[in-house]
Amino acid sequence: MESGMISVDKWSSGSQAYFLTHLHADHTAGLSSTWRRGLLFCSRLTAKLFPCKFPGFDLSLLRILDIGTWHSLCLTAPSSGSATRVLVKAIDAQHCPGSVMYLFRGEFGCMLFTGDFRWESKGERAENGRALLLDALKNDPLDILYLDNTYCNPRYMFPSREVAAKQIVDIIISHPNHDIVIGIDSLGKEDLLLYISRALDIKIWVWPERLQIMHLLGFQEIFTTKTSLTRVRAIPRYSFSMDTLEGLNEFHPTIGVMPSGLPWATESVQKDGNVFASSMKKKGCSEKTGDLGGNSGSATRYSDYIFVVPYSDHSCFSEIKEFIELLRPVNVKGIASSSSCYIEPRYYFNHLCGTQQAMWRIQQQKLDNGEVMDKINEDEIKLISEVTSAVLGKKRKNNRVNFHGVHTNRVDLMRRFSRGVKITDSDEDEDEDEE
Repeated sequence: MESGMISVDKWSSGSQAYFLTHLHADHTAGLSSTWRRGLLFCSRLTAKLFPCKFPGFDLSLLRILDIGTWHSLCLTAPSSGSATRVLVKAIDAQHCPGSVMYLFRGEFGCMLFTGDFRWESKGERAENGRALLLDALKNDPLDILYLDNTYCNPRYMFPSREVAAKQIVDIIISHPNHDIVIGIDSLGKEDLLLYISRALDIKIWVWPERLQIMHLLGFQEIFTTKTSLTRVRAIPRYSFSMDTLEGLNEFHPTIGVMPSGLPWATESVQKDGNVFASSMKKKGCSEKTGDLGGNSGSATRYSDYIFVVPYSDHSCFSEIKEFIELLRPVNVKGIASSSSCYIEPRYYFNHLCGTQQAMWRIQQQKLDNGEVMDKINEDEIKLISEVTSAVLGKKRKNNRVNFHGVHTNRVDLMRRFSRGVKITDSDEDEDEDEE
């Protein structure tokens, strides 16, 4: 894809359409309440949460992409100035509420941006995601995969989130006379908190801003801001530190639990006082982890007050391997370039990439389905309103024709004709409507 057409989780000027995978801070750096550089595409749930993260944002710039549906977008090719159609499908990334992957198709080929994601080996959500993604690829190779490679290292193997959640419940049960504090971000780990609440039949305290998020997500009864109603509190991760735990223990016995897939060296606790100081800087990992490398898949006690449990919303190494084996992309690039605990995916998975591997996946998919899946059903594509180019500063020429009720450019239409797609005339040529 040419530069100047689409940006994913990048917010500088120069693109015609901007796509947000989820609302975590490392993916919204550069986005603000005053941002006005173009249309911003996101999931429906992200759009619902958007005003909490960016109060005063011009919500008319948001465009909602329903998960599992192809959407059609007409952009301008910067090199030629001609109109080109891009299809995009949002797929559940299972990372945090509203998080999605984006699969793009067009004259440039086929590209997948995962954003942050966790597709576990087992589970209905992951199985549905895999089926949806393979169906969306059809008989086309995946030309490039932009992959969440946060844990692209065989050192990082951890259990499913349900198993890790059970470990946290066991810690709470084994400390019946202690208060419990759990470090979380402003978004994410909701399933963990719900699991704890239901397993122990208790409410969970959250800070006021977090309670607002919980209410928007539909959790009205489980969470509270009254400390007298519960001994389990979810606190902001940035305030989870040795100093905090020592201070709390001066008033009442308190245990801290940090759900994280990252291994943290004991020396960081002793030196910094903040168990997660290094992560707040750049999502980095200590190289001196010893037997704390997270491979055991069990909770680790770092001090008298602190447990770290391998509950992660990022895919671990084995899950990344399964994901690449499923897709067999021609090329793959990691997106976690600032992390010191990852390795570029091709270092381990180059043998699963390339044109031959992509063709093998297509042939295998044909055998598994017992039929050829060579085109998208045009009737299922939703139209997106025409985008005003932030580069050209004006609407593009209407250089499109009607193809099965979908406006497409002539080059794309000729490509489809050459591949045997039937072309029919439409009774009328309607303008695209805004969604």
